[in-house]
Amino acid sequence: MINTYEDLDKYISYMESFIAKEMGKKEKILEQLEEKKIAIEEINAQIDLIEKASILLQKTSEFARNQAKIQVESLVTNCLQYIFENNLEFEIEIEELYGKPNAEFYVTTKYDDTLIKTKPELSRGGGVVDIISLALRIAFLQIHKPRIEGPLILDEPAKHVSEEYIFNVADFLKQTSELFNRQIIMVTHNNHLASIGTSAYRVGMKGTESVVEKLTSD
Repeated sequence: MINTYEDLDKYISYMESFIAKEMGKKEKILEQLEEKKIAIEEINAQIDLIEKASILLQKTSEFARNQAKIQVESLVTNCLQYIFENNLEFEIEIEELYGKPNAEFYVTTKYDDTLIKTKPELSRGGGVVDIISLALRIAFLQIHKPRIEGPLILDEPAKHVSEEYIFNVADFLKQTSELFNRQIIMVTHNNHLASIGTSAYRVGMKGTESVVEKLTSD
């Protein structure tokens, strides 16, 4: 309660001191708000940069994936056409599945004006699947970065391919080895495929023992 001028002076002094303190608090809060505002702007700038970098990486990834897709499609198509001597083409369709890229393989054939598109396993039996599998292995080895060194090891690479085309398979393997400068080590029961090697061995049984016979010389 204020009863005298002295009490009033004290009260005014108190209020002035209180207001000064509160003004100091206000200025401090304003300074903090300004600091937070600057920090938010910096964070937003970083977010914007990260988003742009993410878009760039995504575009780069898509470009690299499309380039690899084109290379693989071309190599496998050339392989199919070389061996089967027709207009078979290999296609890869890539789509997002559960947030991840998923690839589906197809073989297309054009008869007159009709385009027939099927899964490899439904295209002319297992021979097509064998050749696609062979060509894919070669393609992945060649486009991989960094380059994968070492030989290409094959186990019955054309076991479902008919004798009509087996000569083409042998020639394709020989040219592939020379073109990519890659050794091919192959296990096969097909005599014609075995004959293209610079060194070939027949493994047989004599009683209970394995017998290795060299068929060709270096």
